[in-house]
Amino acid sequence: MSTIPEPVEARPWRPEDGPEPQVWTWPRTDRPALWVWSGGRWRWAEVTAKQVWADGSTYYRVAVDLNGDTSVTSQLYKWPQPGLRLAHVSRSKPTTGVDETRQGGMPRRPGGAGGSTSNPTM
Repeated sequence: MSTIPEPVEARPWRPEDGPEPQVWTWPRTDRPALWVWSGGRWRWAEVTAKQVWADGSTYYRVAVDLNGDTSVTSQLYKWPQPGLRLAHVSRSKPTTGVDETRQGGMPRRPGGAGGSTSNPTM
């Protein structure tokens, strides 16, 4: 039996917390990762964003399968805490700017969002 406590999920930032946090992201293909202790095992968690709140606190938004059943959810954790460990560092510098190559949405159609819908390969 492990004595490691599962990490506590943080609530999202609210206006009463002060100024909006500074948010950092990495390219989709080179994101850092954490280990998250859940269900008696360390689970791989890809970091989708780092938030630094006005009080100096650091939070990580991660995509993680907490149950080992391939259901990946988005969780926000305050750093550090015993149930979180560094798993992988990124070779890329994070940015606070908006860059579509760093976002995880669906691929865009050539020529923009309003392209033809008749192409079955898109």
